[in-house]
Amino acid sequence: MEFVKAVPLGAILSGVISLVIGSQGARGGQMAIHMAELADYSFYWSWPVFFAGTGLAWGIMLLQR
Repeated sequence: MEFVKAVPLGAILSGVISLVIGSQGARGGQMAIHMAELADYSFYWSWPVFFAGTGLAWGIMLLQR
């Protein structure tokens, strides 16, 4: 159950960090920030930050059991 709660937190973290860094024109190096398009909407996204943020949130939630 903790993993299901951690996924939206990882997505929020990835969206915020990617928006701040990507809107400045940078790629973020190892963060691999890129412009993603979904239907008619485009946004900055980073899969490495998403996985790291989800793992971090999941670990913290497991520690709080």
